[in-house]
Amino acid sequence: MEDPVKNSILIIDDETANHIFLTNLLGNEYDLILAKDGRSGLRKAKEHLPDLILLDIIMPDISGYEVLEALKKENETLNIPVVFITGLNSSDDEIRGLSSEAADYINKPFVPEIVKLRVRNQIRIVNQLNTISRLSCTDQLTCIPNRRGFDTQIEREWGRTMRENLPLSILLIDIDRFKEYNDAYGHQQGDEALQTVAEKLAESLGRASDLAARWGGEEFAVLLPNTDLTGALRVAEQLRAIIEQTPIPLVSGELTWTTVSIGVNSVLPAHDSLIEDFVAKADKALYTAKKSGRNIVCHLAP
Repeated sequence: MEDPVKNSILIIDDETANHIFLTNLLGNEYDLILAKDGRSGLRKAKEHLPDLILLDIIMPDISGYEVLEALKKENETLNIPVVFITGLNSSDDEIRGLSSEAADYINKPFVPEIVKLRVRNQIRIVNQLNTISRLSCTDQLTCIPNRRGFDTQIEREWGRTMRENLPLSILLIDIDRFKEYNDAYGHQQGDEALQTVAEKLAESLGRASDLAARWGGEEFAVLLPNTDLTGALRVAEQLRAIIEQTPIPLVSGELTWTTVSIGVNSVLPAHDSLIEDFVAKADKALYTAKKSGRNIVCHLAP
């Protein structure tokens, strides 16, 4: 049985003694990332995206206040809760810390039980919010991400691929003649077909970064980061063939089959390009595939 995944905490503090103390206190329960100054802390926050940041205020390069301000300006890090850990223990200092969007404030010298409880409380909140977010982004019928989950992921990948100058591809997938299938076998069997297609799409993608989502109704979407048009067309054809060959059993034991049409688009995101245009071109390709006889993969020339 695999060990449960630990929550991660980034500790940004310039004093080695504090690193040692907090590692001994928290290291068994959490995965710890250590930074000795504000600039390296910002870099590690973007790299690791920890669940919680423990942040000293007085540091030699930039202050904790400046680090917190920088974290709140970046989409990747703005929602990471930050707890100040500091020897500044006047009420004015604490008011300033909490007023600057810090989640909590821990005074030095550390009281071990207080540190553990305050950290545990913040981690509990993070986990609860993550659960709510995961449920709100999951399609209840198929158990894969829903449109909201897909939109969140495509925005994240769009920004990343633009920064790193990498291609991004999308497949829009529609089950062929789904209304006829529903009319012939009933809505419960139609749900079975949707679940089967979703399962095959999700399990057939080769990389953890690839995402299959329910777009709505009988439509699905697949996001393929760092994949050019040639690679996207190859994946699309593999998925089309897998769905075509996958039986969907009836309650009676008889087998049914379905097919899908797929529209493909690939882009190298630029600062003047839009996600909406990227998706719309895949949708037009899907429409062309449906008009061209279904059970095919289609993309539109630039």
